[in-house]
Amino acid sequence: MQNTDTRAPLADRVAAQPWADLIDEIDAYGCAQTGPLLMPDECAEFTEMWEDLARFRSTIDMARYRFGQGTYRYFADPVPEPIMAMRAAFYRKLLPVARSWAERLGDPAPWPDDFGDWLDACHAAGQSKPTPILLRYTEGDWNALHRDLYGDLVFPLQVVIGLNRPGIDHTGGEFTLVEQRPRAQSKATVTVLEQGHGLIFTTRDRPTPSSRGWSRAPVRHGVSRIRGGIRHTLGLVLHDAQ
Repeated sequence: MQNTDTRAPLADRVAAQPWADLIDEIDAYGCAQTGPLLMPDECAEFTEMWEDLARFRSTIDMARYRFGQGTYRYFADPVPEPIMAMRAAFYRKLLPVARSWAERLGDPAPWPDDFGDWLDACHAAGQSKPTPILLRYTEGDWNALHRDLYGDLVFPLQVVIGLNRPGIDHTGGEFTLVEQRPRAQSKATVTVLEQGHGLIFTTRDRPTPSSRGWSRAPVRHGVSRIRGGIRHTLGLVLHDAQ
């Protein structure tokens, strides 16, 4: 994977990723890990936001809702500009994939060219709450398989960025993607999320080839048990919530 100029603006770092290779991998497996997007000091800045409760609109205790074990916080408006810049940059690059998947599955493709217009459409539909998430896992924590659906308007891909060093700051905590294959057993993809790297993955369904053309494969994601240390990640959902 090519090197990224981590001194460049965040949107440029996203744009500089090897998108042809990433899109091939997303099409084949439903997910793909980028090269470095954030420097270690930038990862630390996001991690340190955890203690600033004024930045967040809500805190979720996963165990309380039987989502697993751990905690995550939804950013409040105004969402930090670096996060919005990355959301918009990923939206631009993933929009052709979203439209292609919709065409294969015979679904509507409600996504306009501009990310701001897409958020306006979400807000007009009653989905006005920001969805970027800061997640924190400590030893023994885990995240149950789920899908991040917050209303009728959904973008079919999203991104999670690792903020800690696997094998150093924490052990365990692998990202797990499970695809329910048509008339077959489910398939799991397990990824060690590197610090500062992003993982692009399927939000809800993805098209898979079949004897009749394209089939719809439901996809869920989660995180395996943290065996030691602390794991923080930044979640970039590309639609807003009710």
